[in-house]
Amino acid sequence: MDDYIKAGGVVMVPLFAVSIVMWLLIIDRAMFFRRLYHKNMDSKTAWSHTNEGRMPDPAQYRGVVSLLVAEFVSRRHGNKELDLHILDEIIQKLSRRLTGYLALIGVLAAIAPLLGLLGTVTGMIATFDVLAVFGTGNAKAMAGGISEALITTQTGLLVAIPGLYMKGFLDRRAQILKQRIEAVGFYLKRHL
Repeated sequence: MDDYIKAGGVVMVPLFAVSIVMWLLIIDRAMFFRRLYHKNMDSKTAWSHTNEGRMPDPAQYRGVVSLLVAEFVSRRHGNKELDLHILDEIIQKLSRRLTGYLALIGVLAAIAPLLGLLGTVTGMIATFDVLAVFGTGNAKAMAGGISEALITTQTGLLVAIPGLYMKGFLDRRAQILKQRIEAVGFYLKRHL
């Protein structure tokens, strides 16, 4: 592994940094969505908690709907018009939280092949430098430049492909949770 990184040259450092940051964000979002997927309450239970001003029991409900209900119960004013605005604001705030870091994950996944391409260019420049000095007589030095070009390209693609897949997966999860929040929010608005 150490030889692989050395053969890739200087570009391997930012490639690994991008990879580590991207995977930390992916793991953070995956755990966040996993927690919000489970132990959700249905619309009727959400309304009964809201109507009675009762906070959801964290041992029984920990999903995204219980977050909505808990925040609404804690901020509810009692004036119907004001409560509708508060509910809309909470729904928008939760929706923004769901999509947090997803754009950054996409950018990091898109940067990785470009860094790989940069490594390709630097590797080819090194190869042409060897050709300019030694001609075709130093095959070992030429192979080093070509190796750098190919390894960085390969690493960039190895970082980008799973990153883009995970971004799509997390986008779908966020969309489903947003739809769930909006549906329960609509139900609560109808009954306020």
